Amino acid sequence: MDLIAALRTFLRVAETGSFSAVATERGITQPAISRQVSALEEQFGARLVHRSTRAVTLTDEGRDLILAAQQLLDAAEALQHSVSRRRQGPVGRVRLSVPVPLGLHLSSQLSKLLDQYRELSIDLVLRDGTSDLVEDGLDLEVRVGPIADSALIARRIGWTKSFVVAAPRYLRSRSIPNHPRDLKDHDCIVYHRWGEDNVWWFSSPEGELSVPVHGRFRANNAEAVRRAALDGLGVAQLSHLMAEDDLRAGRLQALLPDFPPLRVPLSVVYPSRRNLPPRTRAVIEFLAELFRADPATRDTESDPASCVKMLKARPRRDQ
Repeated sequence: MDLIAALRTFLRVAETGSFSAVATERGITQPAISRQVSALEEQFGARLVHRSTRAVTLTDEGRDLILAAQQLLDAAEALQHSVSRRRQGPVGRVRLSVPVPLGLHLSSQLSKLLDQYRELSIDLVLRDGTSDLVEDGLDLEVRVGPIADSALIARRIGWTKSFVVAAPRYLRSRSIPNHPRDLKDHDCIVYHRWGEDNVWWFSSPEGELSVPVHGRFRANNAEAVRRAALDGLGVAQLSHLMAEDDLRAGRLQALLPDFPPLRVPLSVVYPSRRNLPPRTRAVIEFLAELFRADPATRDTESDPASCVKMLKARPRRDQ
């Protein structure tokens, strides 16, 4: 039984005092209206109307039901309006998890999205590792590298760009490396994110190059790595989102210009494509456009197989 439809019929019968009048309004038979009211009586275990050949009158139970039925119908209509409004445009909250460098950058970019959609809100989660989207209540997550979880929907939105950097104070007492192999003579700040991260990968004229690195400081947070590099603790590998201001200001110096760090794909992932709300679609499109607009992160001709090889070479808790 469609409870909402049956309650609407019952209220209209109560107003008109006639099964036949309601049947005429609805364009159906009088027995069909009677059956809907009978189904309600069976559902509640009480007689709701007295039937006679001349009129239909309410029982005490029927009169008691009127107010509750009207409140329920009002609530159902309000819910339907709310859901319809959300389907028509981005309304509500989106929980978005991103790597720390991107999160710091997004914090100064999201006003463009929120100004466009006044009923949209963003809950930004900065996390250097990956998440369980369902368990953590996330709508979206931006991930670095190939997506190993086949249960997730993934959309490629760009590629990383990183610099190998060091502070002038560190370089004053060290020789400047000319080749990635020279890093064996340097203290390297290891960004400990996935497990064994003490191998750095570079692009070179001969192809991809991997170099083991070592140092006395490790951190599992990109901002901590940046601050350690600024403090002169060693050579670091930083996203362009974190390093460019410091490079322009001379607080950091870019190293190995002929051997850029290997670029890695960036993807936005979500649990299901089915019934994706407009608010979630709006955030996905915003992220895709943000990366397309940045020459450093827009699509590249890098070989994805190389990135897979790089990431598979080190043990990880997740992709």
